[in-house]
Amino acid sequence: MPNIKSAMKRVKVSEKKNLRNRMVKSGVKTAVRKFNEQETAEQYAATTSAIDKAVAKGIIHKNAANRKKARLAKMVKA
Repeated sequence: MPNIKSAMKRVKVSEKKNLRNRMVKSGVKTAVRKFNEQETAEQYAATTSAIDKAVAKGIIHKNAANRKKARLAKMVKA
């Protein structure tokens, strides 16, 4: 545990951000899992939306999101 007041604050802030980031990542994984259960156009739209929101929040890198969306689109097409 840090002794400096600003360092204590950074620990608290980073814990909150970590929790929020994990929640969003988990939501993306859940959306992908639901898409895998039923590969419909509606489910595809919901999944890509979840991925885009994660990118907007800076949780997933843009290229990783595009890769995920491309793989999902490939599955829908097949």
